[in-house]
Parts: sequence; C-alpha cells; structure tokens
Amino acid sequence: MNTVQGKKLYPSALILYLNFFVHGIGCSVLGQQVIKDALAVQWGSGDDAVTLVAAALGLGRLITLPFAGVISDKLGRRPCVLIGIASYAVFFLGVAYSPSMQIAYAAAILGGAANSFLDTGVIPACVEILKPRSGLATMLTKFFISASQLLLPFMLGFIAANQMSYNTLLIAAAVLILIIGVLCIKIPLPAKEQQGGGKQESFLKNLKQAKFTMESAALIAIGFTCTATFQLWLNCAQKFGIEVAGMSDAGIMQTWYSAGTIAAVILTAVLVSRFKAVRFLAIYPAISVVMLVIVYIVRTPLICLAGSFVIGFAAAGGVLQLATATVNDLFPRIKGTITSIIMIASSLSNYTILSAAGTISASSGPQTVIVMNIVITLIGVVLALFVNLRYGKLIEKTER
Repeated sequence: MNTVQGKKLYPSALILYLNFFVHGIGCSVLGQQVIKDALAVQWGSGDDAVTLVAAALGLGRLITLPFAGVISDKLGRRPCVLIGIASYAVFFLGVAYSPSMQIAYAAAILGGAANSFLDTGVIPACVEILKPRSGLATMLTKFFISASQLLLPFMLGFIAANQMSYNTLLIAAAVLILIIGVLCIKIPLPAKEQQGGGKQESFLKNLKQAKFTMESAALIAIGFTCTATFQLWLNCAQKFGIEVAGMSDAGIMQTWYSAGTIAAVILTAVLVSRFKAVRFLAIYPAISVVMLVIVYIVRTPLICLAGSFVIGFAAAGGVLQLATATVNDLFPRIKGTITSIIMIASSLSNYTILSAAGTISASSGPQTVIVMNIVITLIGVVLALFVNLRYGKLIEKTER
C-alpha cells in the first residue's frame, strides 16, 4: 500500500483503535477494588473470586487465539473485529447481570475471546494502514487502552458520587462498543486485508512452516512474562496498598498507573523511530524489577503510588505491543497467525498467573504476589537480553 492510500484510511484506523479504548475498561475493571467489593456482594463471595474471574479473560483468549488469527488472515480483518465487538458486549452485560461467579466466569471467557479477535483483526489492519511504522501502529493500541484506564477512576468516582450501581459502567461500555461496531461495518479497510487471503493456510500449517529458533521462542516467551508483570500489578496491587502499605484510597493507584502508561506510550512512540524496538524489551522490564523490589521493601502509600506510575510506564507501557511488532517483523508473511502465537503466550500468562495469584493472595497475602511478580519479571529480563544479543542474525535470516 502506498503512503497516500494509507493516509486516506487514517480515519478508519482511528475507529478501529476506539475498540481498544473500550478494551482498556474491559481488561482493568475487574482489578478495581471497589468493583471487586461490589461484585463480591453481588455473588455472595470473597473479592479473590473476582481475581479468578479476571483470569478467565486469559482462558478465553487462550481458547480462541489459535483460530482467530487464521480467520483474520483468511477471511479478512473486518469479520474478526466484528466478532470481537459482539463478544465484548456480551462480556460486559454478562458480568453486570451475573447472579453468581460461575455466570461471570463464562462471560469473562467471552471477554477473552473478544480480546483475541480484536488483537488479530485491529492490529494487522492498522499495521497495514500505517506501514512501515509497525511499532507505532501497535503502540497506538496501548495508547487507547491507557487513555480509558486513566479515566476509569474518575468514571467510578462519578458513579459513586451519584449513588449509581457500579454495573452502570459495564452497561455503558457495552453500549459504546456496539456503537463502534456499527461504524466498523461501514469503514473502508485496506483492500488486501479486507478481502482476506484465500490461500492462507490453517494455524497449525502456518505454525509448522514457520522456522522458529531459540531466539524467536524466547521473544514469544516475553509475551508471557511482560503480561504477568502488569496483570499482577493491575489486579493485585490495590489490595497490597490497602492491607500492607496502609492506603486509605487505593483506587488512585489506577490513575498513576495509567499516567505512567501514557507517558511511556508517547515517549516510546518517539524513541522507536530512532532505536530498535527490541531494545526496550530488556530495558523496561529491568526498570520494573527494581521498582517492584522497592515497593516490597519500603511498603508505604507514597511508594505504592510511585510504583504504580513506574510499573505503568515500564511494564504496561507497550512491552507486549513492541514484542508483537518485533515478531511481526520476523514473520511478515503470517502476521495474523504470529500475532496469535504471542498473544497465546500472553493469554496463558493471564490465566495461569492470575489464577495462582488469586489463590496465593487469599492464603499468603498480597505481599507474596509481589515476590512472584519480581521473579517472573526477572526471567523476562534474561529472555530479552538473550534476544537482543541474537537479534541482528534473526533479521538477516528473515531478509534472505
């Protein structure tokens, strides 16, 4: 696609990115302590049950990613996006009206499926529209996610001030994404992506044909570790702030977290044009490790706020998106499928790590979850250093 044609599709990219604004609410709303408390009352359970439901988002992604990417590559980006939108609407309404944890768990699986279809539909389409700036295209998804997460505490504050049910937010999110869905039916998309590639192979065939090395496997594994870092913080740090650090209003941690994420997205979007995206895969997680250690040792409200900003910046500020862009560069012929693969690693992390965290937090306290986060993030640093050392040779093989 030439540059002029791509610019004509910028409004389409904006509408596609709005899906990630709603996704920002969907992936973080269950981590808010006030939402946890409200849903615990609604279900007649403890608030750790909400963490387990949040883990089901990862399970839903894990189930659907193997074929979501194939649908994107074979049938086109639009069907993928519309399936994601419909699934997200069911998720929001399902949780809002769920009488029990079990119903909410099923709805959350659909929410994870929605994430899969949006990832494999929106990201490749926007990469094509903004080509050759694949790093910027993926970073913008994080920008829209972070924007809604920054506003989330204010949305919750407005609901509380007007004495409305917190489920009002979930219902409003469902309505908003359905409106975006109507727009997505009408917008023009890149011809190649809109039509799909009739000769695309199945996920398993693409997987067999892809020439994976230890380095590319390590890069995909970073999708697991970087997701664990920000998901553990997003879903468990507020409880740490209240029970261990003595915070009276842990909800403000979300604002600082989102502010850090937006700052990282803006700064990184500038830096990726000057430095290789793969370099940030080692630098940012290393910063996260240092901050997590400080939070665990100092344990004060101020440090929790500082930690929220730094973790938002270094862990949630685009590491997963940059890893996705890097993998797309290594496997340019199967973008949808390779996006599925790294998102499978991310989903596996979401499901297994949050499931473990829900159990550990209930038995050993939220401080143990911080220790688990330190260990996993440190593993991510080691993987990223290995990838950086070998990245030049990987690119050479791709260009042959």
